Amino acid sequence: MKHVVSREIGGRTLTIETGEIAKQAAGAAIVRCGDCAVFCAVTWGEPRWAGDFFPLTVDYRENNYAAGKIPGGFFKREGRPTTKEILTARCIDRPVRPLFPDGYMKDVSVAASVLSADRVNDPDILAMIAASAALSISELPFQGPIGAVRIGRVDGVLVVNPDHEQRDQGDIDLVVASTADAIVMVEAGAKEVPESDIIDALEMAHEVNSQVVDMINEFTKIAGKTKVEFVPAEVDEELKSKVHSMAYDQLRQVIRTEGKMARKAAMDAVCDQVVEQLCPKDEVEAGTCPDPKDVKSMLSGVKKEVERNLIIQDQIRSDGRGFTDIRDIDTQLQFLPRTHGSAVFTRGETQAIVTATLGTSFDEQRIDGLIDEKREHFMLHYNFPGYCVGESWPNRGPKRREIGHGVLAERSIKAVLPDHDDFPYTIRIVSDITESNGSSSMASVCGGVLALMDAGVPLMRPVAGIAMGLIEDGDNHYILSDILGSEDHNGDMDFKVAGSQNGITALQMDVKISGLSRDLMKKALEQAREGRLHILREMLKKLDRPRSEVSPLAPKIMRIKIDPEKIGLVIGPGGKVIKGIQEATGATIEIEDSGTITIWGKDQESAQAAREQVEMITQDVEVGATYDGKVVSVKDFGCFVEVLPGQEGLVHVSELSGDFVDDVSSVVKRGDALRVKVLESDPQGRLRLSHKAVLIDEGKLQPAGGPDDEDRGSRGGGGGSRGGGRDRDRDRRGGGSRDRGGDRGPRR
Repeated sequence: MKHVVSREIGGRTLTIETGEIAKQAAGAAIVRCGDCAVFCAVTWGEPRWAGDFFPLTVDYRENNYAAGKIPGGFFKREGRPTTKEILTARCIDRPVRPLFPDGYMKDVSVAASVLSADRVNDPDILAMIAASAALSISELPFQGPIGAVRIGRVDGVLVVNPDHEQRDQGDIDLVVASTADAIVMVEAGAKEVPESDIIDALEMAHEVNSQVVDMINEFTKIAGKTKVEFVPAEVDEELKSKVHSMAYDQLRQVIRTEGKMARKAAMDAVCDQVVEQLCPKDEVEAGTCPDPKDVKSMLSGVKKEVERNLIIQDQIRSDGRGFTDIRDIDTQLQFLPRTHGSAVFTRGETQAIVTATLGTSFDEQRIDGLIDEKREHFMLHYNFPGYCVGESWPNRGPKRREIGHGVLAERSIKAVLPDHDDFPYTIRIVSDITESNGSSSMASVCGGVLALMDAGVPLMRPVAGIAMGLIEDGDNHYILSDILGSEDHNGDMDFKVAGSQNGITALQMDVKISGLSRDLMKKALEQAREGRLHILREMLKKLDRPRSEVSPLAPKIMRIKIDPEKIGLVIGPGGKVIKGIQEATGATIEIEDSGTITIWGKDQESAQAAREQVEMITQDVEVGATYDGKVVSVKDFGCFVEVLPGQEGLVHVSELSGDFVDDVSSVVKRGDALRVKVLESDPQGRLRLSHKAVLIDEGKLQPAGGPDDEDRGSRGGGGGSRGGGRDRDRDRRGGGSRDRGGDRGPRR
């Protein structure tokens, strides 16, 4: 039986339906808005492997048929998930995972796919709502639902679920997931927006999400299944108390050990000792002692309690810092000599080697999704190898976390990049994390900015990033700046904030508690701003502004503007001219329909040589000017001379010499150099040239009517003979004009 619920959300009708599609799934829903439709199905089963984590799998796919497109490539079918698909899957997973009860270990699969894309509504928000609806109507013990919304701001006005055009125009792009009571996930990009404006957007998002949650609750009442009761595994309270008494004081003593690895080793030694005492090997084999897995799980709880109590009771953190203290920062520039820009950013025990590479427009990334194809000229790639945390695992390409962290860092920097028209490079940043103890994504932001400045990229303003944490104890809240990895793991919230001194450029938040007041958010963001500015000051001690020149190793760019009608001259027949210039100079040339020509040279000399050739081809021939030309063809009535690349004119036989010329080929041959003067350019652009005029200008020939008439008469063989010569010249001139007209058409 089909069930449908509809409501107007943000000025558009949102519809959730179930009952027709995927009836064998535990829960399935289709969410529609406009002509956009997203489907989600939820299934579950027994765990496929034993583990101490909740085996939730979220998959989101954008079918090309949804937009009436056929996939590119050889196989003509959808391949591995795109970056957009991975990011959307993460936006579903992050708010959903905490809403399953602690200890729930069933294998749960959430599969969402786009069925119809209208190129107006972004399907990612619909996918989050569809996942929440499908989980809510299933028998799974999901403690939701959640609502999801995107908030934009255009011309100072907040917009609910803006379309693609509004997102491009706006200065806020905020995705929020929340329950009826609290925000649980935030993913945001902004263009240096003040903290108070971000809070306004968050509050609006929560209000809208409350409507979505009410809608899903109504949907669940009419279509929901009876929930399976989840009974947590019984905990041996006596054993738990014993583990606590054996480990707590010792862990409390060693948690202040200096250094992440030394601290971990000291705490592991305490835990191992407790396990050995409670679970001797012979008793484990005989089954007469507690399960070591249970003991280790209890010890994890004790370690969490120790770190939280250290903060709550002693007002100090495990590394000795106060709540607002930032770890020591060190930076190195030009770390790698052959990169265009490089930096090593170290903050405490988190370190990143970050490089910046400048490429041409041909290096842009082509993105072909459900909307029109676009090109990206800025990329940031983040790598997190096992050695950075002292562990070993195979490297089989970037994981979802690495892609998510890279995009967060990319979003943080993108807002302060120079306008692409003013700085038309393609920019790639690579952040290789070499040490990690908290917030390597924000280290990538700081290192990326330094690498760009080192490469000479004229950023509008430098940006820094900081990771913040929160510990809640009843009505008391302790906000932590620049958190460690353990504080992230054991805390109640972590949020990452990046921005310039003017405002926020990116925000990511995951909340584990049941509510954030405006005052608490305001306090947290203000503390983050102070920490961010401190990091900025430390970053800029060695390089306070971008270098004045782009790296000498980077391609050199030159731009010129030509008459669009002369584009054909630069390209030449079959691309012959432009290919010749590129081969001769080693430069790459890009021509826009507007007449803008971008020249990419491997060095300054290469770019300049290509520019000179283009300018020579496209410059206008000046009447009265003299040029060193080249004979390109010989006719009975004269010869054609190329005065500039692609531009040629006629030297009539009468203008070849001061003497009578009976046979043109006896004076010039194809390929000869010939200095000529431009006598005339007719309305059709045909040029009349003269070599004789050059001889006169250089004093090698007297002009007609001068003092040497007698001499000129004898050269002409008498008046009659000269007259006959003129008659023959006139005959040739007449024929030449007709011949030239016929020849010029196909040549041009």
